[in-house]
Amino acid sequence: MYQTRPLTEGAVFASLFAVLFVITFFVPFIAFITMWFLPIPFLLYTLRHGLKPAVIVLLVASVVVMLILGPLLLLLALLFGTSGVVMGELYRREKSPFAVLLGGSLSNIAWVLLLFISSIVILDVNPLVAAQETMRQSMQTAEQLIISLGQEPSEALKQMEESINQLFYLGPAMVVICGTLLAAVTQLVAAPILKRLRHEVKPLPPFRTWSFPRSFLFYYLAVVVLFMIGFEEGSMPYIAVWNLLPVLEIIMAIQGFAVIFAYFHTKGVAKAVPVIIMILCIIVTPLLYLVRIIGIIDLGFDLRKRMGSQGK
Repeated sequence: MYQTRPLTEGAVFASLFAVLFVITFFVPFIAFITMWFLPIPFLLYTLRHGLKPAVIVLLVASVVVMLILGPLLLLLALLFGTSGVVMGELYRREKSPFAVLLGGSLSNIAWVLLLFISSIVILDVNPLVAAQETMRQSMQTAEQLIISLGQEPSEALKQMEESINQLFYLGPAMVVICGTLLAAVTQLVAAPILKRLRHEVKPLPPFRTWSFPRSFLFYYLAVVVLFMIGFEEGSMPYIAVWNLLPVLEIIMAIQGFAVIFAYFHTKGVAKAVPVIIMILCIIVTPLLYLVRIIGIIDLGFDLRKRMGSQGK
């Protein structure tokens, strides 16, 4: 009976994954929600039964998805499934929450790169070029609409055109950001499910305690200086700087938001207040400059420690 339990649960989790995958690609209105749950079945199964049975179940589930939706989506199914297996195995080995996040991120990044290469080699389609063309068509439509109303195209449209031109060079940064974001959301979604099912795993520490090594501050300042110096467009230093800068800016913003959460925590303010501030800053992007400055000050002068000492 003990031997049949992994098989039974494997069939259940594989079916659950296939159903979620089909819903994600055929019901677009809820796809943005279901996609974050795709790695969860394999995360749970790996945590319960180990790595080898989980790999077998993953392969079976991927074949089922391929038979239903076609071979083109096989790699995408393996992306979500492998992420769940890796994170589940790290949980099973009682690794730290950030080690689980790193493992899931690296798994996602590897598969996204494979998907990118496969799209170019097999389909002869560069996803970045295709995205540029789609955005240019949308921008041209907006520009024609503005002209038809008797107005001149705004400076914002010109800046958008420049951003679209730079998109081709931002592939590596986009892969890293998307892979890490998928792993982070998966971990946040899995936490209450694991708790509900009475799996004792270490949760991520409170966001207000998150902090990056101080060396990231020097990396950021060095990249900013190189960005201001400028390099020939298309050269290796140019591509490196343009990919490092957005990643490091996100790191500085996370550091800044952690300071904001810590400040309101020391004041005893409800958690909803810093959450609303974070959402507002993401929507109103100029506010992110202030958040990054807060993060830079915190890394350089340990702002949260000073706030804590003053609170005492």
